[in-house]
Amino acid sequence: MDLATLWFWIVALFFVGYFVLDGFDFGVGMSLPFLGKDDVSRRQVINTIGPVWDLNETWVIVAGACLFASFPEWYASLFSGFYLPLLVILLALILRGVSFEYRHQRDDPRWKRRFDTMIVIGSAVPALLWGVAFGNIVQGVALDERHIFRGSVFDLLNPYGLLVGVTTLLLFFLHGLYFVALKTDGVVHERARRVARLSALPTILAAAGTVVWTIAIAAGRPSLLWATIGLGAVAAVFLIVSVVFSLRGRDGWAFTAGVVTILTAVLMLFSALFPNVLPSTIDPANSLTIQNASSTPYTLQIMSWTALVAMPLVLAYQAWTYWVFRKRVRRSTIEAAPAHA
Repeated sequence: MDLATLWFWIVALFFVGYFVLDGFDFGVGMSLPFLGKDDVSRRQVINTIGPVWDLNETWVIVAGACLFASFPEWYASLFSGFYLPLLVILLALILRGVSFEYRHQRDDPRWKRRFDTMIVIGSAVPALLWGVAFGNIVQGVALDERHIFRGSVFDLLNPYGLLVGVTTLLLFFLHGLYFVALKTDGVVHERARRVARLSALPTILAAAGTVVWTIAIAAGRPSLLWATIGLGAVAAVFLIVSVVFSLRGRDGWAFTAGVVTILTAVLMLFSALFPNVLPSTIDPANSLTIQNASSTPYTLQIMSWTALVAMPLVLAYQAWTYWVFRKRVRRSTIEAAPAHA
């Protein structure tokens, strides 16, 4: 395996980490209207991700930085062609982050409701648009011979892109419900289980459609067709397994199966994309591939040594953070705390 191919999969793993970790953040944010029927319940839901949401978001920064350094052509074409959706994602993430920090600054129900609404919007919009973006990356866009996007933002709202977007929205929502059920007690815990049961079937149907359609796209790029089929099958199986565990009240196993579902689903998308990084729908000769979009071997070599040193430290710090904040967020603790906490 050459360095360009290696870095294609390293970038994929960074996005896996981002969607697994920030995915349940999005789900928790989207679940707020369903689980938080009073201020104590809403604070209990938000506090499940309070210590970790900003750490989870750093994965997308690292993924973007690695994409820029290892595949500058891919980065340039992607960010110019997808400028508006990515800008909307960025604004939504800012809106969500500000809301987490400001909702408790004033003991006013209307003040808190406004920021709670922004948390929901700031969670749902990225969950949808990340799926739309990756659906278009896999399917391909209108790239000319200079690798310039010749379509419009409305071209990105095609059936496959929207299906992947709806799938990520529902999948992250379910993933977040599993996390809330795992991390809370009392009425919020029971509501999370109940809403997870209700959202399971739509999520399975959307995911099944995405897997079948993605395999159909990958059939035209036979390099990793069997890997795409296998990863799609594993994702589908573990999604069903997560639902079964949830129904049986095994919250930890349901969340773990949800992690495997998202991990294999993202790898399925990258396998369907390989060996391209951004296919062209105008002419296959215009497509960006791993080889023609990558940096020089020397740059990739330096990045490889840097990643070898830095990644274990990042993973160790992330694991330590989750270990420190591993306890349940109990309703009695929230009730005993000041209203602004």
